[in-house]
Amino acid sequence: MNDTRSALVVDDERDIRELLVLTLGRMGLRISTAANLAEARELLASNPYDLCITDMRLPDGNGIELVTEIAQHYPRTPVAMITAFGSMDLAVEALKAGAFDFVSKPVDISVLRGLVKHALELNNTERPAPAPLAPEQAARLLGDSPSMDVLRATIGKVARSQAPVYILGESGVGKELVARTIHAQSARAPGAFVPVNCGAIPSELMESEFFGHKKGSFSGGHADKPGLFQAAHGGTLFLDEVAELPLQMQVKLLRAIQEKSIRPVGAATEVPVDVRILSATHKDLGELVEDGRFRHDLYYRINVIELRVPPLRERRSDLPALAASILARLARTHGRPTPLLAPSALDALAQYHFPGNVRELENILERALALAEEDRIGASDLRLPQHAPRFGAGNAPATQEEAVVDLPAGNGALPSYIEQMERTAIQKALEENRWNKTRTAAQLGITFRALRYKLKKLGME
Repeated sequence: MNDTRSALVVDDERDIRELLVLTLGRMGLRISTAANLAEARELLASNPYDLCITDMRLPDGNGIELVTEIAQHYPRTPVAMITAFGSMDLAVEALKAGAFDFVSKPVDISVLRGLVKHALELNNTERPAPAPLAPEQAARLLGDSPSMDVLRATIGKVARSQAPVYILGESGVGKELVARTIHAQSARAPGAFVPVNCGAIPSELMESEFFGHKKGSFSGGHADKPGLFQAAHGGTLFLDEVAELPLQMQVKLLRAIQEKSIRPVGAATEVPVDVRILSATHKDLGELVEDGRFRHDLYYRINVIELRVPPLRERRSDLPALAASILARLARTHGRPTPLLAPSALDALAQYHFPGNVRELENILERALALAEEDRIGASDLRLPQHAPRFGAGNAPATQEEAVVDLPAGNGALPSYIEQMERTAIQKALEENRWNKTRTAAQLGITFRALRYKLKKLGME
């Protein structure tokens, strides 16, 4: 550590102050201490600090007040909160107020060191710039619309925290991309980013996948295997489609998040893990909580910061730049000149509803690039159904007869027409069944596996 770094420790218990001074001093930090809010305010007014660690309960107030004041007046000073064991409500309250992270009493020294390391990285001028996102990822965050400006600003802000972030948005908007961007801009960027689709893990293997297992702990367990939490140690664990977690696993996940430790299947002791949790779903978790299908305490814990990714229909002004960027990338991939989008094509895209959002836009443009015979893409090359749902339209058609669309002219129109019919029918069934895929498949008269295949094929996952 750089010996010029400094930290402020605020706690009315002398033993805690001495423990923190000893631990942080060994990490090369210069330490100031305060026993109450008044002393802390005086020190903050006259000294810059790279980190503040404060207790929740102080003789002349509580640590939340200090967190709020530092966030407002000293935004480059990350604050960590010391909470009593089991006081998760207070820890979440501190994170919502702007705390960087929290540590529970009795203070685990290894957890504390990890917290300090991440906090000091935030303002490290020698820290390498974040690795650039892949072109296909970066394209999804393009745009000058107000909603995208707000999204990028919020990503920059939450990247400076360790608080769990809940990312919500429709299928295809780029929720994993947002999670990757938060990780890339955070102090955890040197660590691993581990994405996991919670709906793709069989329930009987879920505990082993998340927490790992010891050799011989079950049939087929021929060797020790680390889990997803261990793989993400020092980095970020992204729980995509978190609404798909069964209730039994929700209990175990909640404990792992609260205790910052996990117990591999078959192990006798717990293993500490240093992981930031980001989660996402296209479902309404609040509604699932009310229905008893998602635990309220886990929802409260992962939804410390809520980040909504806008659907494409709410940022129509971004379409020209998005489409041009995607086309340029696709043309480079295929080794051909970038075609121009004719005004008629841009008009057609501007009116289309895009139920599959940016992912669907990419699929449409890739098909148009393959089918267009010239260096110019017109409206007919897009193969958009002429009477498809448009921006600002209401819900999907009530019956299959109402979903009939006119076929666009040109070869290859029938596959596009059938795809749109399938997409409309599946979207309607999913909404009617509150995104329960098993019931949706039954209503559509197909198997669950066939539904999963169609969702992937149509870009609706």
